[in-house]
Amino acid sequence: MFIVLRLVIVLLFVFSGYIIGSEYYYGVYGGLIGGLLGLLAIAAEIKLKTLELGIIIGGLLGISCGLLFSNLLLLPLKLFLGEEIKVLSLGLMAIFGYGGLLLGLSKGKAISIQAIYRIFRGQAIEENLKILDTSVIIDGRIADVCETGFVEGVFILPQFILQELQHIADAADPMKRARGRRGLDILHKIQKMSRITVRIVDEDFPKIKEVDAKLVALAKVMNAKVMTNDFNLNKVAELQGVAVLNINELANSLKPVVLPGETMKVFVLKEGKEFNQGVAYLDDGTMVVVENARKIIGKNADVTVTSVLQTTAGRMIFSKLKEEYEKEEYRIAK
Repeated sequence: MFIVLRLVIVLLFVFSGYIIGSEYYYGVYGGLIGGLLGLLAIAAEIKLKTLELGIIIGGLLGISCGLLFSNLLLLPLKLFLGEEIKVLSLGLMAIFGYGGLLLGLSKGKAISIQAIYRIFRGQAIEENLKILDTSVIIDGRIADVCETGFVEGVFILPQFILQELQHIADAADPMKRARGRRGLDILHKIQKMSRITVRIVDEDFPKIKEVDAKLVALAKVMNAKVMTNDFNLNKVAELQGVAVLNINELANSLKPVVLPGETMKVFVLKEGKEFNQGVAYLDDGTMVVVENARKIIGKNADVTVTSVLQTTAGRMIFSKLKEEYEKEEYRIAK
C-alpha cells in the first residue's frame, strides 16, 4: 500500500514538472526534474520517520536561531559595506545556519512530548535524572557507588516508592522489616552526600496499580533513567524505550576476567545440581562449578577453568580439579 502511494506521489511530481516545463517549451526536462524532486521527497519522508520528534524540533529551532543571529549581525555592517554585503551575508547565513542546525540536532534529543508538557506546567527540563527503584535502595550498593564519585546528579524518589519502603519497614515479618529499615538508612546516607541531590516528587498515576509500571510512566514523563537491580523491571523499561541503569550489570562488568586454562584456589562448599559436581564461590559471589568434586566438599582445592558462562543474572565459571585437567591435557597431547 505504501509503495503504491509513494509511486503515485512521484508520478504527480513528474506530471506537475512536465506541465510547468511545457510553459517554457521544456516539458521533458520539467518532468525529469519533477521526478527527481519526488524521489527526494520520498527519501526525506523515510528519513524523517526514523528521527525523533525532539531532534526535528531542535534542528528547526537551531537553524532558525542561526539565520536570525546572522541577520542581526549584518544590520550594522550594511552601513559600511556596499555590494560586498551580499557575499558576506551568504557566508554568514551558511556558517551560522549550519552551526545552529548541528547544535539544535544535538540538544534536541532532550526534547519530547513529555518535556514540552512539563514546560507548560512550569517545570524545567533537566538532564540526567535518575529514578530510584525500591530494590536498588534496599540493596544498598548504590550508596557505595555514589561515594566513589562515579554517579552524581539528581536522584528522583517518587512518593509511591517511599510509601512502599515505609510499608516494608512496618511489616510484621522481621526480615522484611529489617530490609525496609535498611532502605531508609541508605536513603538517609545518600541525602548527606554532597554530589547527590535527592528530590522527592509527588507525581502519581492513580490509574496504574503496579509500582513498576508507575516507575516506567514517571521516567517517560520526566525523561529520566530508572536505576534498579530488578531483572523484570529492566526488561519492561527497555521495551518501552526507557533507559535503565542496572546495578547488577555494573557489578558483573567489574568482576575480574577469568579465562579458560587459568588456575584458582576455591573452597568447595556444597554439592552441585549434576551428578558428582561441587559448587564453590569466589569473593565477589561468582559461582564456580567443579566437576567430580563431590568427594572434596568442605575442603579447599586447586581447580582449572574450562569455560565461563555470562548471563544477565551473573557469571558462572565451570572448572575441573587441577590434577584431572592436567591428566586430560597430557592424554590429549600424547
